[in-house]
Amino acid sequence: MTGLPKSVVITDDTMREGLQIESADIEVSEKLRLLDALGETGAKTISIGSFAHPRWTPQKPGVTYTAAIFNRKGFERADQYHPKIDVRRKRFGTHVEMCDTFARRNYNRSQAQQIAGMGATIQAAEAAGAEFGAVALGNPFGSNFEGAFTLKQRMALMELMIDHWHEAGFTVQRCSFVEAMGWNLPHLVRETIEAIRDRWPEITDFHMHLHNQRGQTLASYYEALMLGAAEFDTCIGGMGGCPYCGNGRSAGHVPTEDFVDLCHEMGIDTGYDLDKLIEAAAIAEQVVGHPLWGHVSKSGPRPRGDQRYPLDMPFVETLEEAAHFRKGPDVYAGQLSPWREGDALSELGH
Repeated sequence: MTGLPKSVVITDDTMREGLQIESADIEVSEKLRLLDALGETGAKTISIGSFAHPRWTPQKPGVTYTAAIFNRKGFERADQYHPKIDVRRKRFGTHVEMCDTFARRNYNRSQAQQIAGMGATIQAAEAAGAEFGAVALGNPFGSNFEGAFTLKQRMALMELMIDHWHEAGFTVQRCSFVEAMGWNLPHLVRETIEAIRDRWPEITDFHMHLHNQRGQTLASYYEALMLGAAEFDTCIGGMGGCPYCGNGRSAGHVPTEDFVDLCHEMGIDTGYDLDKLIEAAAIAEQVVGHPLWGHVSKSGPRPRGDQRYPLDMPFVETLEEAAHFRKGPDVYAGQLSPWREGDALSELGH
């Protein structure tokens, strides 16, 4: 069994997945304020999701700004703004949806058309001198339109894609799970990664992009971590959504700050500054105009050392009061004490 990775790559998808389903009336200046805050968090890759003119893309040293592309025309539009927006492929991969309905709804292509298009991707990899291939399973665990998919079905589609790469003389090193419909469960993630590793030991790198509308994705990410997966996609505050899957804004992501907290507590390096992520989450709520769904951003990291809460802290009830860890004690001023003055310290032996 592969052990925990020493470090992970967490791609922040807030600007693309997170904002794509929020109000179209959000001012560009507000989006740039959020993007600037994300750039301060330690993120190494940020998906901005739009092809704005380069002068409107704030640059942070060490941050790669990228965008989602789904066809050649999209690549050509985005690549006009290289290097500020970088969509030039460093790897080549074939992506096929398990769900034909979703393929048609999201990409305007059938599953059969996606399969037929694999040859062009592999030819491009050959022309570019790629060292290995990659595969991506779209919505591998189930569909809101077609029901659950079995491990046998997943493995059959994997075999179809991998055989195409092998026939062209490539090994396949990377596998992505790209899910919009929230059917992931921890045991399904585990059985699938283990089956893939057993069948194709050449696949060593796993990338997880799983939406969270049924609340299982943090647990699924944990299982993937335990099996050595080291690439994950998240959004600040759990933002996100998908207009094509039937769940809309409820199809958010794992909150970046929650996953970073989990990784840090497990001793896994992320490169992120958790305190700055929490501040970015607060800015994100201001930008979108409603509360988001992260937990660490509302309760704070575990208080240790001189950050531990005072023993005589009054009652804390509201989310505004809970923000004392970053706003200070003024936010709960006037709240009732849980005991009579002097009782607490004497009972504790202080």
